[in-house]
Amino acid sequence: MDPVALASLVLVLSLLVLLGSGVWIALSLLTAGFITFAFFAPLPPGSILASTIWDASWNWALTALPLFVWMGEILMRSGLSSSLFRGLSPWVAGLPGGLMHVNVIGCGVMAAVSGSSAVTCATVGRMSLPELRARNYDHRMMVGSLAGAGTFGLLIPPSIIMIVYGVVAQQSVARLFIAGILPGLMLVLLFSGYIAIWSRLNPDRNGDVPPAMRLRERVRASGELIPVVLLIVAIIGSIYGGIATPTEAASIGILGALILAGINRTLSRQMFIDSLLSATRISCMIAFIIACAACLSIAVGFADIPRVVASWVDGMNLSPIGLIAVLTVFFLILGCFLEGISILVLSSSVVLPMIQAAGIDPIWFGVYAVIVIECAQITPPVGFNLIVLKSMTGRGVGEIAKATLPFLLLLLFAIVLIVAFPAIVTFLPNLMFR
Repeated sequence: MDPVALASLVLVLSLLVLLGSGVWIALSLLTAGFITFAFFAPLPPGSILASTIWDASWNWALTALPLFVWMGEILMRSGLSSSLFRGLSPWVAGLPGGLMHVNVIGCGVMAAVSGSSAVTCATVGRMSLPELRARNYDHRMMVGSLAGAGTFGLLIPPSIIMIVYGVVAQQSVARLFIAGILPGLMLVLLFSGYIAIWSRLNPDRNGDVPPAMRLRERVRASGELIPVVLLIVAIIGSIYGGIATPTEAASIGILGALILAGINRTLSRQMFIDSLLSATRISCMIAFIIACAACLSIAVGFADIPRVVASWVDGMNLSPIGLIAVLTVFFLILGCFLEGISILVLSSSVVLPMIQAAGIDPIWFGVYAVIVIECAQITPPVGFNLIVLKSMTGRGVGEIAKATLPFLLLLLFAIVLIVAFPAIVTFLPNLMFR
């Protein structure tokens, strides 16, 4: 057998065995990288893997990650979810679908301050599910819209997974954040539009509509949203205006989150410690995965796998659109078994050389990859949003996945749109970074 083909086979089998046996994802990546290096690379693995872990662990762009995670943890504990519902519900109650739109718009707002899909889904779900149940809204649409809209946490900036992609692909995190704005707003409109159409087609399954409020009352109720909106503007505006780097903007976000928690009278010593410890655990897990994935990437490179795979794909004479179609299927299959960050770092060593050879814009590809990975959050058996909602509703993962299917199809339709109209992704970055 060809040495590169043998190396690829051993790599895939070792990953399947390790991941299937329940070994931590980071350790699975590191072990697979060590095996590949030891048997198929021309150099000893020790010093190279050690220096790779060190280099991957102090990347400056990565410093924004724990700060944004901590900001999200503070806000999740600060009573933001109840403020979101009270502020949004007067404005959406009169739309077709009524308060169901709170799931979509609430997730869009929460995504802009949390950066995490699971946190977005859990936080909005805690406040919306009891309210929607009490008003007799359709359970399947209620759960499906929440699971689907929860994925906005990956795309709408500041996004944790975009920071990871920026580090792995050596791309500007600020450009990635800006590129995610229009696709994120597009998904909000697609989801809300589907809810409105579904509501018109199923009038007997709509929930109770709250009494109409005057404009003055709506504005007064929206007062609780103003601090959150100001925080989002401060974070995103400081990056777009060139005032702050993503890391500095994350520090601004933490200060704002602490002020909001103080205003809501939820800031206490115990809350501060709990949020800090939770953010530390999550950030260490992600950093450990990234460092071990870097070891796998360099081992794969020394084994000459990316060059051979790129040559193989090139020999298929795929157009860029054909390559994107193949990669979409590939990512969706991985999404059935791995969570988002693991998919990204695991595939980067092979996929990035392929998209570079095809002449695909790496910023556009980053947004595309995030949307595909959003699909992984709502595909069984390892769909994080499905698992979060299972714990919150007590329903089976299969039932929740079935309710989420229309929103999965909308995510795939969004991919078609950005392939057909790439300016949806590239317009703002090109405008801001001329």
